[in-house]
Amino acid sequence: MIRIAIAGYGNLGRGVLAALRQNPDMQAAAVFTRRNPASLVLEDKNIPVVSLSEAPAWKDKIDVMILCGGSATDLPEQTPAMAQYFNVVDSFDTHARIPAHFKAVDDACKQAGTVGLISVGWDPGLFSLNRLYAGAVLPQGKDYTFWGKGVSQGHSDALRRVKGVKDARQYTIPVAAALERVRAGENPELSTRQKHTRECFVVLEPGADPARVEQEIKTMPNYFADYDTTVHFISEEELRTEHAGIPHGGFVLRSGVTGKGSKHLIEYSLKLDSNPEFTSSVLVAYARAAHRLAQEGACGCKTVFDVPPAYLSPKSGEELRAALL
Repeated sequence: MIRIAIAGYGNLGRGVLAALRQNPDMQAAAVFTRRNPASLVLEDKNIPVVSLSEAPAWKDKIDVMILCGGSATDLPEQTPAMAQYFNVVDSFDTHARIPAHFKAVDDACKQAGTVGLISVGWDPGLFSLNRLYAGAVLPQGKDYTFWGKGVSQGHSDALRRVKGVKDARQYTIPVAAALERVRAGENPELSTRQKHTRECFVVLEPGADPARVEQEIKTMPNYFADYDTTVHFISEEELRTEHAGIPHGGFVLRSGVTGKGSKHLIEYSLKLDSNPEFTSSVLVAYARAAHRLAQEGACGCKTVFDVPPAYLSPKSGEELRAALL
């Protein structure tokens, strides 16, 4: 059995625990939290809940730690810190900061002789592989990635930071006309605004000025200023009943030509009822891969580009060749 630890028990951590139940070669060894461990009650009382500060003492009791914190402030600190003691997997998804995060984790892993798999999920992660495969097959072509329709947890958090906002959800929506132009083989040059729109559902604090809140949202740099953004003001009850889920998905396309000029289109898509549950399942599969790499003596930071696909599956090479090849 591969012994898995979970660090952080929000939506992602709960999803990891649920995913482990579907993988009979893995077991939850512990849940680590920054909260008071006594305040966290798990359905399975046999799984220890431990303070994250006590994690180093578990060095010989865990095969892989899955880090379930946020990319903004948690993972840049936690992943290198935990890589000093454990093989680690995280879902760091701030694309522009991946090179710096990779170096920090790589340095920690090489000093400790551990394996670190970072930026594991569906984007970055599975969609990254889709882009790599498609670009290798069609070197003369263009990549297009569309996200949604789905809830962006980071953008929803940004909404909640606006003064006067009590709660909010933000949906990222692909522009249908742009997607169809790509599918038609036009290879268009598309700006950020032309590819996606953003739709916000906002619950205001009592007395908040809706006009000011809407203006602050629509002009927020790095989040909404570059998009056509619609803001709806709704009641707390409507947000709870109509926007409780966390669906997401998207499309990766590559449009290109082969050597004699024939046109081709490669398209991958995901439609997810629960973004964190699906991401958790990807993390668990890559935890298996991290364990196998470590058993072979590998160390250092890795990404999805560095992992043989067979290492994700519990099946043997013989079983995979017979069933899937």
